[in-house]
Amino acid sequence: VPLVVAINKMDRADARPDTVKNELAALGLQPEDWGGETIFVPCSAITGEGIDELLDNVLLQADMLELKANPNIPAEGVVLEAYLDRGRGPVANVLVRDGTLEAGDSVVAGGSWGRVRAMTDDRGKQLKKAGPATPIEVLGLAELPAAGDLFYQVTDQRKAQSVAESRRRPSGGAPVVIPGGGPRGLDQFQELMQRGDVQELRLVVKADVQGSLEALHGSLTDLSTEKVKVAVIHTGVGGITENDVMLASASNAIVLGFNVRPQGKASSTAKKEGVEVRTYSVIYEAIDEVKAAMKGLLAPAFVEKELGKAEVRQTFGIPKVGTIAGCMVLEGKIVRSAKARLVRDGVVVWQGMLGSLRRFKEDTKDVQAGMECGIGLQGFNDVKENDIIECFEEEQVEATL
Repeated sequence: VPLVVAINKMDRADARPDTVKNELAALGLQPEDWGGETIFVPCSAITGEGIDELLDNVLLQADMLELKANPNIPAEGVVLEAYLDRGRGPVANVLVRDGTLEAGDSVVAGGSWGRVRAMTDDRGKQLKKAGPATPIEVLGLAELPAAGDLFYQVTDQRKAQSVAESRRRPSGGAPVVIPGGGPRGLDQFQELMQRGDVQELRLVVKADVQGSLEALHGSLTDLSTEKVKVAVIHTGVGGITENDVMLASASNAIVLGFNVRPQGKASSTAKKEGVEVRTYSVIYEAIDEVKAAMKGLLAPAFVEKELGKAEVRQTFGIPKVGTIAGCMVLEGKIVRSAKARLVRDGVVVWQGMLGSLRRFKEDTKDVQAGMECGIGLQGFNDVKENDIIECFEEEQVEATL
């Protein structure tokens, strides 16, 4: 496939397009002005420099390759991304490559199927039909497809379900349990590695969106070496559930979450079963910690100490102040000086410091479980009913072997 390379951020004083060209030339992408066949276009998303030239080159390539589509046939396309949305269910971002997709059509995407309930374009406008080369957001699938899955319109729902079920990957069977127990955490995993008692690190990986999940899955499995194998036994989009914890317990695995948090009884079940749940907001942090554990070099880390949890029961908009969340403290206590995160449907929406904490009309240092309070989040106003506010503090601990 011919490539058109856009070198962005040309508005920066330290921009070095020749360095980019050198690095890509080493990978076989030789620039046209160096005698190669790859088009390179320096541009800036901020100033608009080079954008017109970039679009002209894309259209030129399309003309030279005679890329054409027929809008009068059943639609087909590719899934760019998929995620769970609170209130809307599975949402797939799709690029229509051929044909025309209409609201109400039955569709298949990988092992998922459904009926198009609604379509929106990249600007949030509702569409009744989408033709070739149109990026759209599709609602109505029964479950999440994977990024890269092909997307097809079919004649009816029964056929869509039949095709999707035949495409589903066969499960890998029951997870294998290490005799006598296995690693229950990265620290214990180091100890077992040094004794030579373990040759496989099993992981359950959850993330907020499909694209992040695939990136994390690929990066973790690439860490496998001759001495130790990294096996991702289960992946999924959405919050960490009790089922994820029980699977990890049965498989002697560790649960890794990216931009997601434990839901319901997952945290208490993890403590009861002795399963380690680690959450991250940066993919490289997760990869580096697993890599360090494999090398037996897990460094001291900041460990979160949960203080309390509150549920948003009602929201109030106050002029010049912002949104205040009327909450009921479910467990522990909410501390004014501690850090907090807002969790919506198992996904971390915001993390930072509390802006205010009040009981009735008085400022207070903390609010205990079973009491109501008003919470303001510093620099964040998009609070909704049934959101969960988690209060925590960080402690630095040494890794023990």
